[in-house]
Amino acid sequence: MSARRELPDSPYLAAAAGRQPARVPVWFMRQAGRSLPEYRVLRAQHRMLEACFDPELVCEITLQPVRRHGVDAAILFSDIVVPLRGAGVDLDIVPDVGPVIAEPLRSAADVAALRPLEPQRVTAVAEAVSLLVDALGDVPLIGFAGAPFTLASYLVEGGPSRTHARTKTMMLAEPDTWHQLMTRLTDLTIAFLTVQLDHGVDAIQLFDSWAGTLSLADYRKYVLPHSARVFAALADAGVPMTHFGVQTAELLGAMAEAGATVVGVDWRTRLTDAAARVGTGVALQGNLDPAVVLAGWPVAERAARAVVADGRAAVAAGASGHVFNLGHGVLPESDPGVLTDLVALVHSL
Repeated sequence: MSARRELPDSPYLAAAAGRQPARVPVWFMRQAGRSLPEYRVLRAQHRMLEACFDPELVCEITLQPVRRHGVDAAILFSDIVVPLRGAGVDLDIVPDVGPVIAEPLRSAADVAALRPLEPQRVTAVAEAVSLLVDALGDVPLIGFAGAPFTLASYLVEGGPSRTHARTKTMMLAEPDTWHQLMTRLTDLTIAFLTVQLDHGVDAIQLFDSWAGTLSLADYRKYVLPHSARVFAALADAGVPMTHFGVQTAELLGAMAEAGATVVGVDWRTRLTDAAARVGTGVALQGNLDPAVVLAGWPVAERAARAVVADGRAAVAAGASGHVFNLGHGVLPESDPGVLTDLVALVHSL
């Protein structure tokens, strides 16, 4: 187990923990990825899942946006289905499709057969974290995992879905089976994040990418208790914990109740409105529309200034801090130069 690093001058860790940062911190979801030409060179030689299990490659890809953009945090290069592979699930990440599960879970018997995480299967992730902690210097490293609901949606649907119909059908028609599945996936998520924490990540983020497909009532009944258990189990690590989903405007208050110290906000909701929904004492992360980056520098500059101003207003309204980010991941066609300029702009403000 790695000792936790002391990074007292980190603007990201300060803002995420409710302290006053020296500047508005900025990083981008999917900052290590297809927008970077240096990343595309490496990925031309390696499939996605293969790359996720190569410690030196994970380290290099994670470092690329830190070198290029000067962001205030690195996020571990990985994929939310990596812990499923670590539990022996037969899956692949298919180009232009996403995660595909060979044998989707459709019955109570399928759920009962789902195994826990086998730590030796994710040794590569642990090694990558250790390499990064040594390589990043005073830049914090964010570890992450998919939330139980989002993992469940891939397992039940068999891959990406627009409607999540099979997932909702199990949830509503077979609640006992559903909660058994969510319990197993919560254990898996806790175990995977614990591996990362044990090897030195400085913060964690839980991606509930598809939670926005649910009503608030269904989220509270079928999802919130399981996500809350993840944060409760990891609270003693003493690191900032971020909870993020897409199209979750109606869920933001409940997501804050789960126990994270930071709630991610997509571009559909103003940060000041988000602050009112999550209540005081929680930091906010976001929330520039990723498409703005494609619209050229004058548009991106105006929009980024508006987000920073909205973040300041949100803090004045009770949010404990603001971390500048996009409202979702960097789009592959983004100009890396615009992203670099956005970092410099936010720092200057």
